[in-house]
Amino acid sequence: MDNCIFCKIAMGEIPSNTVYEDNDFRVILDIAPANPGHCLILPKNHAADIFEMDEELVAKAHCLAKKIATALKSALKAEGVNILQNNGAAAGQSVSHYHIHVIPRNTGDNVTLNKEGNSMSSEEFGAIADKIKAAL
Repeated sequence: MDNCIFCKIAMGEIPSNTVYEDNDFRVILDIAPANPGHCLILPKNHAADIFEMDEELVAKAHCLAKKIATALKSALKAEGVNILQNNGAAAGQSVSHYHIHVIPRNTGDNVTLNKEGNSMSSEEFGAIADKIKAAL
């Protein structure tokens, strides 16, 4: 897409701190990192979200996320890693180009992710599970 900033970065039209590149992806350091070393995995072919991505490319992206996570643990001595992928504005996606966040984590780093869930009855859980099963 002509106006997609992540397309331009992925294709090298906009400078970035690239940590990895192959035929399908460019991995860059996020310019507004949650923690130092926060990477973004950007496909070179545009897809707005996971629903527009070819399944084979999604699989490759997640294998690459593991590779990047392993490198972050080694290079930065991270105790853990978050691998996040948002789809749609309601889910926190701010750029309409599929991407994966790989964030190195350490105890006490003050990075917060919303962990507060909603309480539901066993009947509500069952009804939701049934709806999902029917959609598969």
